[in-house]
Amino acid sequence: MPVIHTHVSTSTTQEQREHLKSAYGQAITAVPGKSEGWLMCPFEDNMPIYFGGDDSKAAAYVEVNVFGSSVPGSAWEQLTKSIMKALSTELGIPEDRTYIRYTATTDWGWNGGNF
Repeated sequence: MPVIHTHVSTSTTQEQREHLKSAYGQAITAVPGKSEGWLMCPFEDNMPIYFGGDDSKAAAYVEVNVFGSSVPGSAWEQLTKSIMKALSTELGIPEDRTYIRYTATTDWGWNGGNF
């Protein structure tokens, strides 16, 4: 039950979101037990994002949430590389203007109940 929620300051096309969704689907396998089959990918574009007090350049904020009690740091490291590469390739957003926040939780609701 992973979610990769992407907030970007740029416009995105359907094709770009499809490419990012596919890249994220591959990337999430770095987390043990996670796959694209359960991955949710909300996208928000054209957001005003100030980074270092400046909103004149493209920027991104990404939230990665997974169901579980712990995730190895190496999985987060691999996800960071993959997500930042995808954002740079697809949207031209520099890695030094991207933040990624990771959380793992044992509280997750789905289909009228909780896991």
